[in-house]
Amino acid sequence: MQESIFHRLYDTYHQDVFNFLIYLVKNRTIAEDLSHEVYVRVLKSYERFEGKSSEKTWLFSIAKNVAIDYFRKKQIRDRHSFTTFDWETEQLVSPVPTPEQFMELSDQMRQLLAALEVCTGDQKMVIIMRYMQELTIQETADVLGWTEGKVKTTQHRALKKLREILQKNDGEEANA
Repeated sequence: MQESIFHRLYDTYHQDVFNFLIYLVKNRTIAEDLSHEVYVRVLKSYERFEGKSSEKTWLFSIAKNVAIDYFRKKQIRDRHSFTTFDWETEQLVSPVPTPEQFMELSDQMRQLLAALEVCTGDQKMVIIMRYMQELTIQETADVLGWTEGKVKTTQHRALKKLREILQKNDGEEANA
């Protein structure tokens, strides 16, 4: 891989990839480590990139796989067993944000991020890609290797779940 191609990819997409990962793992250091792993994989596999999708979609696919690998390894370490991680039904439980990070967020964003923790891994991934990284439905489908219909269905279910959680939280705050 030519060094200039790597630098262009890094300069163009590094912040997006990092933001995507930090939304998933909620830890700056881990997100930085995972981001570096993404670019290690890019270096190793760029010659196999066929151009069937955009470079951005390809990078997000790699980032998604790096995040899945991280959560799988974390689950194995946490449970000291070799159970399989069911990406479609398991929740992605991440560490609590640092106090500094939490103070930077608006109340609404804090509530949304807390509600996202209740969603399945698929739902969380779709919401982050679609609304926080502003990928199109097609780009999200390409990254996840899904149909557009599955992305739309997962998005619909995630939004419904988030709406229910946020409305419940608003009701509890009003009664407090």
